[in-house]
Amino acid sequence: MLLEIGQVEAIFRYPVKSMAGERLEATELGWHGFIGDRRLALRRVNDRGGFPFLTASKLPQMVLYAPLRRGDNAMGELPTQILSDGELPTHVRTPDGEELPLFGEELAAEIGRLHGAPVEMMQLKHGIFDEASVSVIALETISKIGRLAGLGFEGRGLDVRRFRPNVLVRLLRPLPFQEDEWVGGLLSFGEGDDAPMISVTMRDERCAMVNIDPDSASLAPEVMKAVVRERQNYAGVYGTVTRIGRVAVGQKLWLKAAVSS
Repeated sequence: MLLEIGQVEAIFRYPVKSMAGERLEATELGWHGFIGDRRLALRRVNDRGGFPFLTASKLPQMVLYAPLRRGDNAMGELPTQILSDGELPTHVRTPDGEELPLFGEELAAEIGRLHGAPVEMMQLKHGIFDEASVSVIALETISKIGRLAGLGFEGRGLDVRRFRPNVLVRLLRPLPFQEDEWVGGLLSFGEGDDAPMISVTMRDERCAMVNIDPDSASLAPEVMKAVVRERQNYAGVYGTVTRIGRVAVGQKLWLKAAVSS
């Protein structure tokens, strides 16, 4: 039985891992998450570990770099297998306003200098995710964390972009941290047998990304401290795709709760 729990308030995707994201009105949910989401990342050339990708947890300034798409004829050394995907960026706008080719040497050199070690841009066909391909959090949860951290500004509350969700939900029952109750269940974006759906697999364990202001890259450690103190460092949930389709702002969100044993 499906229970209506809210609606889609906003949709985000992040073409390059840890760089600035895009806010969308609608997009396609595929088997590996939202089309074009986290398909690219900067690899630390000298890192031989299991996760060699550079993230804003190590270099906060990364959030100030904004991927964008320009004409197809000035793309740097763009691998041919990417050219057919119109959802991927071609350039990155730097904090100084310069637009550099995504796979060009200038961009890699600039970020390498900031990081203090060489990096290179790379693409993974199915994306580069921490735990699962779709992340969801409620607006009410972020607002509560902002109050706990003392970081609500001029009535606007904490910037949702700190949490880098794919889907931001506005709940019918305006109580924070309801996402924990969804684990093990199914979330449907709209009704019907063809509505996109994800299986909620786990709570989202937070990292230092939530401390980073998306507009200035300045740090506010009190955000993560609030999440740790009040929620054992969990806020929001991850999910895997069980049915593909189009997701749009304003869609009703339905929950099929997990069956208790």
